[in-house]
Amino acid sequence: MAHEWLDKALFYEIYPQSFMDTNADGIGDFQGIIEKLDYILELGCNAIWLNPCFDSPFVDAGYDVRNYYKVAPRYGTNEDLKRLFREAHMRGMHVLLDLVPGHTSSDCEWFKKSGMADKNEYTDRYVWTDNIWSNTEAVHNTTGFIRGGYERNGAALVNFFTAQPALNYGFARVDQPWQQKYDEPGPMATREAMKDVMRFWLDMGCDGFRVDMAGSLVKNDEDQAATISLWQDFRKFLDEEYPNAVMVSEWGEPDKSLAAGFHMDFLLHFGPSNYMDLFRVEHPFFSREGKGDAATFFGKYMRNKHLADRGDGLICIPSGNHDMQRISKYLDESELKIAFAFLLSMPGVPFIYYGDEIGMRYLEGLKSVEGGYERTGSRSPMQWNKKANAGFSAAPSDELYIPIDPDKQRPDVMTQRRNINSLYSTIQQLAEVRAEHSALHNRSGFKLLHCEKFSYPLVYERFDEKEGTVLVIINPSGRDTEIELTIPEGGETIFTYGGKVAAHGDKVKIPAESANFILINV
Repeated sequence: MAHEWLDKALFYEIYPQSFMDTNADGIGDFQGIIEKLDYILELGCNAIWLNPCFDSPFVDAGYDVRNYYKVAPRYGTNEDLKRLFREAHMRGMHVLLDLVPGHTSSDCEWFKKSGMADKNEYTDRYVWTDNIWSNTEAVHNTTGFIRGGYERNGAALVNFFTAQPALNYGFARVDQPWQQKYDEPGPMATREAMKDVMRFWLDMGCDGFRVDMAGSLVKNDEDQAATISLWQDFRKFLDEEYPNAVMVSEWGEPDKSLAAGFHMDFLLHFGPSNYMDLFRVEHPFFSREGKGDAATFFGKYMRNKHLADRGDGLICIPSGNHDMQRISKYLDESELKIAFAFLLSMPGVPFIYYGDEIGMRYLEGLKSVEGGYERTGSRSPMQWNKKANAGFSAAPSDELYIPIDPDKQRPDVMTQRRNINSLYSTIQQLAEVRAEHSALHNRSGFKLLHCEKFSYPLVYERFDEKEGTVLVIINPSGRDTEIELTIPEGGETIFTYGGKVAAHGDKVKIPAESANFILINV
């Protein structure tokens, strides 16, 4: 299989402006990432998802691309990014870029030329109405429009912020004369333009793409059938020209994204997955108060996993990302250790958001930076040590692009690496256990044994023909519990936190706030 590395992949998500600054301008850069590759590898991660790094006016953190073929100068040069790919590959690591195919910045030359009155190559590159006063409110998968300021008589639809005009992939249902069918020449030319962008960076050395808002490209496509067909066309192109390229979708509906040809899909904080029930609700399942519910999540997860297995796809359960509040806002260090025992023992590809491995805090009340608004508090600088600016930057603290956590007790990498009982050390141990045991690898088998509504514990098996079975028993609640379960004799505990389980015949007593992995050989 061309993508065998996915079987053992463990991803680390990097928000580049906040990871490591090497030129003292208060903003992270490619050189900083290169310098920390060994740290990422030591943690146990062998793959990186790099948030947007293309040239941009940064109205929306780089998700408003000005030039797809040039990196943002604040991060470095195209050659610097190419060197990052090389340095990662030398370490056996892979790098995915964040591709934003649905819209650009209004400052993009494509859009400026599209707004000219005279017809040109870019006239149909975006979604324009035929009159500046046209009503666009009924168009599915858009959030507004740009009206005025261009020679062209029309309003341009936008996908998110007002500075993000929507690229034209056509309409599944045409309601107005100005709407083009998804297979007309204009939308098809947009597809080819995006394929050229992908070719450029794959030739440069990237290993694939995480695709922003992948399910939103075709408009008026309520069942998303036309969007699925579009991505199947992209997958065909990649299979023919770049068979090793990996595609991960921001879709949140694996039944659709995997059918569309993506290798992986995220379970997200929006959409129907009930991911939030586990970590980010008033009563998370992984809180010791023991009032959470994992059953609704698993009801949907098992249906999606069945579809994923049929298509040889993968489902990703991330610790968090740049768009949601940090997991530490809801769970303390002990609770986080148990949550990571879950994240790093489930099938699919795990993703760790930078800083979650040390329990970085969500910073309340920060002024919005680059359209972050409430998300800005999850994008603060990485905390490396106890030096000035936590070792992130040599810039004056008041010149940091996003403020650093002001708490003198803030967690940092240096301190946690020295403590064998830290969150960092626990995650490192979990990553080692996952890598060492084939039954825990990304595509190995999964069977849910115990998961009842508003009840604890959570019990499941991971297995493969080579190694046998790893029994995972997780009890996040603050009370001991007991269930009917037979553990075969000779089982070896390969990971434990919070105390080992005790088997008595056909019953098992599980300590409060504990996680246990028990290897049962073939």
